[in-house]
Amino acid sequence: MALKRIARRSVPDEIYDQLVDDVLTGELAPGSTLPAERQLAEALGVSRPTVREAVQRLARAGLVEIRQGGSTTVRDPRRSGGLELLPRLILRGGRLDHAVVRSILETRAALGREVAALAAGRCGAAAGAALTAAVDALAAQQDPLARQREALVFWDLVVDAADSIVYRLLFNQLRTVYEPAMAALTGVMDAEVGRSERYRALAGAVIASDAESARTRADSLLSLATGEFDNLLHRLEQSPP
Repeated sequence: MALKRIARRSVPDEIYDQLVDDVLTGELAPGSTLPAERQLAEALGVSRPTVREAVQRLARAGLVEIRQGGSTTVRDPRRSGGLELLPRLILRGGRLDHAVVRSILETRAALGREVAALAAGRCGAAAGAALTAAVDALAAQQDPLARQREALVFWDLVVDAADSIVYRLLFNQLRTVYEPAMAALTGVMDAEVGRSERYRALAGAVIASDAESARTRADSLLSLATGEFDNLLHRLEQSPP
């Protein structure tokens, strides 16, 4: 593990970020033991309380297990980590991780289907004015990146209408991951957000309180981006090195 000295003192965030990166890249492998607190403090050039705070944050994130009076063991992030790791996983070395992007798009599609159905069953016509205005704003946009932002407004309203705290928190976390990558995903996402008529059809199903139609239309809409991403990967695989 190649630790880098921290220039400033009392910087647990920087230590935490460095250790998280080492866990996610596998440099700190699952089952391995972190160096002792004193060793970490000396290697990083910081105080032991600062190291302790960073390691405790790692434990709260599910990345290490601290044994009372014993060692601190690295856990497998795929088995013990949470959604807060996604922002770190989607961009590696300034490049999108294709497997992570595909997983996010698949999760987004599954989430969107159920959220749309719940919104239709629980809110229906009450969401009509806001959803119609959101689709109108989406349809008026010519810029692909601006269309993505308007689509987020639409889905935010649908999640509100679904009235589910768990789906709301999941949506919030996926949005946190997605927003920084919006520019890089413009080509993929415009296959979806450029189809305002499908958004309008979905809004109509929600407003009509037709849960099954809302689920079907959401699936049809959200599968566009997933399909375009798969096509992009296929083109990349077929292109000469």
